[in-house]
Amino acid sequence: MGVMIDGVWHREERPAAAADGSFRRATTSFRDFVTTDGSSGFPAEPGRYHLYVSHACPWAHRTMILRALRRLEDAISVSVVDPHLSDEGWHFSDGPGCIPDSVNGARYLRDIYKAAKDDYTGRVSVPVLWDKKEATVVNNESAEIVRMLNTAFNAWGDGEPDFYPLHLRSEIDAVNEPVYENVNNGVYKTGFAQSQEAYEAAFEALFSTLDELEARLGRQRYLVGDRITEADWRLFPTLARFDAVYVGHFKCNRRRIADYSNLGNYLRDLYQQPGIADTVNMDHIKRHYYGSQLRINPTGIVPKGPELDLMRPHGRAALN
Repeated sequence: MGVMIDGVWHREERPAAAADGSFRRATTSFRDFVTTDGSSGFPAEPGRYHLYVSHACPWAHRTMILRALRRLEDAISVSVVDPHLSDEGWHFSDGPGCIPDSVNGARYLRDIYKAAKDDYTGRVSVPVLWDKKEATVVNNESAEIVRMLNTAFNAWGDGEPDFYPLHLRSEIDAVNEPVYENVNNGVYKTGFAQSQEAYEAAFEALFSTLDELEARLGRQRYLVGDRITEADWRLFPTLARFDAVYVGHFKCNRRRIADYSNLGNYLRDLYQQPGIADTVNMDHIKRHYYGSQLRINPTGIVPKGPELDLMRPHGRAALN
């Protein structure tokens, strides 16, 4: 793990933490938008944009889900980094499930950041949306890339359904907030805590929110009623990794998702949506967390289990 300062790579030993030992996620730096009309300076065009992602990363996973659902594989190309994150940062390889950088020929993801801004200072994270024409990074904030993929490229993919419809936006936003803070980021705040107090606070917030989601999903099929929305696709990557990684590796071990009746069935419901299973690479997920985060798992041994059958019947349609 490391950081760039004035365009120079610096190695770091541990994730950023506050004085009380709690994990602090760094903010993203590139925040431009691709728009249908090009008013942003980045017009939507087929073949112009490229995604840099990791199959292991839940934030990057969101963008791959929307790319698949919108059938934008031909419109937006992709590179997939190696799952092993060393002190040199994310790198490209020709290993199983990886796709080398065909656009810039980079060896490391940090080369992409430097190409966009020679004196870049900040974290080097995935996902990255790259503009081939302008040779720069458009955006590296997953939540915003998801929104672009949802609407900006409809002329070259499948524009239905809208996962962030106007009449549901306030409710979706209200769900997204605690899910992000306590679940998506909550597992990291638990796993990367550097004090017992910080760990326990994050742990309690995580499972309190999971309990609330379990109750919510007992009343309705999806997080915002009877249709899948952005809120569901933001939660899904965390749930998909939970039992295989976060329970043991991040000490999120009060319950597995499999132990929740509604959340377990809901996870399988989303996984079984057309095209979604192909976005889940459990080999990359486990090799990244267990094999790269050596402060948590010093031996780097990657567990063989658990056995996860996400294709079992889920019975969620009855809630419609």
